[in-house]
Amino acid sequence: MAAEPRAQAQGGEPKPGKKKVKTIQVVDGHEKEVEIEVDDVKGTAWPPRAALSVLNHDLRRVDGPAKVSGRARYTHDVRLPNMVYARLLCCPIPCADVTLDLEPAKKIPGVEAAIALLEGKTGYLGQPVAAVAARTPELAEDGLRAIVLKLAPLPWAVDHAQATAENAPKAGRDGNVSKESTAGDEKEAAAAIASAAAVVEATYTVPVQHHACLETHGVVVDYRGGEEATVYGSTQGTFTLLDGAPKALGLKGGQVTAIVDHMGGGFGSKFGLGAEGQAACKLAKQLKRPVHLMLERADEFVTAGNRSGSRQVLRGGASADGRIVGFSGDVTKLGGIGGGSYPGSRPYIYSVEKGFLRVRSVYTHTDSSRAMRAPGHPQASFGMESFVDELAYKVGIDPLEFRKRNLKDPVHHRHLDAVAKEIGWAEHANKTAPAELKDGIGVGIGFAVSTWHGGGGEGSEVDVRIERDGSVTVSVGSQDLGTGTRTYVAAIVAEELGLPLEAVSARIGDSRLGRATPSGGSTTTASLAPAVKDAAAKARVAFAQRLEKAIGAPADRLRFSQGRVADEQDPKRSLAWKEACASLGADGLGARGTFQPDLASGGVHGAQAAKVEVDTLTGRVRVLKMACMQDCGLPLNRTAVRSQIQGGMVQSLSFGLLEQRVIDPQSGWALNANLEDYKLAHALEIPEMVARIDDEDTRAVIGLAEATVIPGHGAIANAVYNACGARVRDLPLTPDKVLAALGKVG
Repeated sequence: MAAEPRAQAQGGEPKPGKKKVKTIQVVDGHEKEVEIEVDDVKGTAWPPRAALSVLNHDLRRVDGPAKVSGRARYTHDVRLPNMVYARLLCCPIPCADVTLDLEPAKKIPGVEAAIALLEGKTGYLGQPVAAVAARTPELAEDGLRAIVLKLAPLPWAVDHAQATAENAPKAGRDGNVSKESTAGDEKEAAAAIASAAAVVEATYTVPVQHHACLETHGVVVDYRGGEEATVYGSTQGTFTLLDGAPKALGLKGGQVTAIVDHMGGGFGSKFGLGAEGQAACKLAKQLKRPVHLMLERADEFVTAGNRSGSRQVLRGGASADGRIVGFSGDVTKLGGIGGGSYPGSRPYIYSVEKGFLRVRSVYTHTDSSRAMRAPGHPQASFGMESFVDELAYKVGIDPLEFRKRNLKDPVHHRHLDAVAKEIGWAEHANKTAPAELKDGIGVGIGFAVSTWHGGGGEGSEVDVRIERDGSVTVSVGSQDLGTGTRTYVAAIVAEELGLPLEAVSARIGDSRLGRATPSGGSTTTASLAPAVKDAAAKARVAFAQRLEKAIGAPADRLRFSQGRVADEQDPKRSLAWKEACASLGADGLGARGTFQPDLASGGVHGAQAAKVEVDTLTGRVRVLKMACMQDCGLPLNRTAVRSQIQGGMVQSLSFGLLEQRVIDPQSGWALNANLEDYKLAHALEIPEMVARIDDEDTRAVIGLAEATVIPGHGAIANAVYNACGARVRDLPLTPDKVLAALGKVG
């Protein structure tokens, strides 16, 4: 868990109007304490929660009407004059020598360009090798089919068995197995396990999961020659588009504008241009025309990243009173041509007296894994939560109580108690053994916990403007990943100025506005919200100073509330908002805010419980109810927080019951590279979901979204065991696996 950002005065004289603080920042994936200067503006602390009139309430999204009416413009919706449509040709097998003949494509009327992206040896299934641009999408697809693609297949390895076989074809730069990293003392862990009263050793496997973004990866590059271009992108970082687009177009950084009006999901997969963006820039540069390139769904599944799979061999033991005395983990990450992800703790979240962890990567000829909502944590959680559950049953202790005995943080205890009450654990009959079946049906309950950092950092520049007509605008280049950024940005300003939410307009998603950090690691809210609060507070202070004469009271006594500015000591001395704004000049009033460490915190906890029904005749698992308790510091929009919690539970349920990438190792074909055969949870699979916010957490703003996807599938798997005695150690929990596990019971 990342340390909570902490601030304190430092030695040395800061600049006028500034103060020095220390803060924890995440640099290249590692925490680092740094000293920075921030603005010293009176009143920048978050008000007491009881005093909040907009924040910490249920707010409707300000962009909701645009989205439900279809007015919201996503990158896929962008249409420009003289625009062409582009498509990628991706290698259909994992490894081959490729040669291309583009001339047949170029001869098709309406095809404007065909370019090679790679000739020679490909490295993974789905690697882009060519691109075509045409006047219509259909003509672009005709152009792809016309390309003469000659493949000389080379040996490949697409799964763990192929990659680790003797004389396996090399997928990684230095072989198929990376150098191991270790943590802890292996001999001490082994000795502790040998002394335990109960020992469990098992292998847990997690498949590759796709992001399944509703809007595929892609860009629209508006370049028509000259020295300016605009790139519209479906991305998690407005400004990350500027890292590669200028160079690809032969322009300078300041000559390219990035626009992200709305985006249809990313979950960690959408940063920077990507291969599709590079191809679009090359085509636009060649044609000097706008190019629309959004990946087709089949290409999305093989070239746009995924959550890495894992194989975890876990061994450990517990004392008779339920303490985990020893633990040893041997983990293999399966990230394609990438290394995959897995947190390096030993073990994950739970405390042990002696622990050891060994981690390695196995490389295959498949596209590289990318960050996906809580990278590495859902994999680790499934293995560890299953292992802890098995150990609890073996030692004969209530699995809820067993967890609490091995969790140091009292917040996890509080959260587990809350979800246990919500799910009905006290009334549940089978706490230390599987349920007794009734007509072949078993009902069970399982638990799991989560952790995530979610802290903020520098990098956001927010502008707030108050105009003479009373209008208020907050502007920042940040994208909205779908978490409701537009809404809370406006809400923070409305709270500060004592206005209703609808009185503030939010402008985001444009690189011509103030800079902002990309949306990754649940850091956006904790990075951006303090900067918004800082800008709004500066604007309020400056406005109060201008109103001293008009109201007849010093600025520090003026309070902004309920659409009025009034003297705190004599409320009769006041002006309505528009009357106050009328005193401004034609230029209005503006202020810029930056990150303030004391307005953000870091480190969240969560617990989830699942109640399931298992039909032992068919192996079918039906989730009846899920419950989650989650902390997040100050909730800016309670509706959005609950939405994030529920969304995480849905994604975790889908991972646990349905999702897995399937590639045939012999043919090398992706067998379910579409949204028909790649199974996702739909309305019929979604149970009652209870999302509870931990209001005992009184810290500042923290991001929470990634924590909510971590524990649900583990809780469901544990509930399946509690229901019928079937311990499925290989996700997803499909009926055939449940039946096979039932066959081993007894």
